[in-house]
This record gives sequence, C-alpha cells and structure tokens, in this order.
Amino acid sequence: MSDENRTPATPATPATPAGPQPEEIRFFGTTWLEHSGNYALRRVAVAAGSLAAAVAGGFVLRFGYQGLEIAEVGGFVNTLVVVMFAICSAIAFRKTWEGFSRRPADQAREDALRSVKAIGFIGVLLAYFCRSFTEAPGEKLHRAEYETARARYDKRRSNRTGNPSTRKKKRG
Repeated sequence: MSDENRTPATPATPATPAGPQPEEIRFFGTTWLEHSGNYALRRVAVAAGSLAAAVAGGFVLRFGYQGLEIAEVGGFVNTLVVVMFAICSAIAFRKTWEGFSRRPADQAREDALRSVKAIGFIGVLLAYFCRSFTEAPGEKLHRAEYETARARYDKRRSNRTGNPSTRKKKRG
C-alpha cells in the first residue's frame, strides 16, 4: 500500500468544555456522569468481579486456616486468626462504605488504616459488591462535588462584569 492512499491518522480531540471536569472513578472513568458508555454493564461487571474476588479470597483464607490446622498450632491461634480476619473485614467494609459517601476528615488516619483494609480485603470487596447495586461506587460523592464545583463556576462566570466574551457588541 502506498503512502498516498493512506489517510492521516490524526486523533479527533473533542472540545473540552470550560470549567470544572468530572473526576474519574475506577472502572467507570467519567461514564458515571451521564450513565453512558455501557455504564450499566460496567456496574454489573464490578459487582460480579468483586463478588468473585471475595469468594476467591475466602478460599485462600480457608486454605491458610487449613494450613494452620495441619501445623497443629493450637486452638487459640486458630481462633485468633479467624477473629482477626473477621474484625479487619468488618472495619474495612465500614470504612470503604463511608468512603463512598464522604471524603475522610483525617487523611493520616485513613493511611494508618490501609493495612487493616489490606488484611480485611474481603470486607472491601463486599462493600464494592453491595454498592454496585445502587450506583458506581463513589458516584454519589463525585456527583455532589462536581455539581457544587459546576454551580460555583457558573455563578463566578455569570457574575463577572468585565468578561469580554460575555459582552454583546453594540451596533451603531
């Protein structure tokens, strides 16, 4: 094929609207804003994926527990491991669920809980699974922040008296 017959590969860049841009959500990008781009299919995929990952994680924990039984470490250690994973999963679920509706007040505290969330990963996955039934996880928070920023921008834009792009030209 000759170079003459090829069309130039210039990417079509859509015009970016002025003002604040929506924040991307993991697995959804900005499709949450107008529920476009297979949004419903993505929610189903996130729900199914998080549930499958939680089940797989449960099997991994079960194999680990069976390893402790084979090693005969004792009933106290076995109970301690089960209780630790249960508590960490409950804390991780709660903190993840709260994170879908509001930003953390103390980011340092959230960073300190990162290891608890890693141990209680099943709780995090179940929070994603449950939240995916109603919305993209975090959509409510992102939508409220975006609409607030958009309203502030529109108000600022309309209140500017010296903005030459909003002036009408006088004839005469």
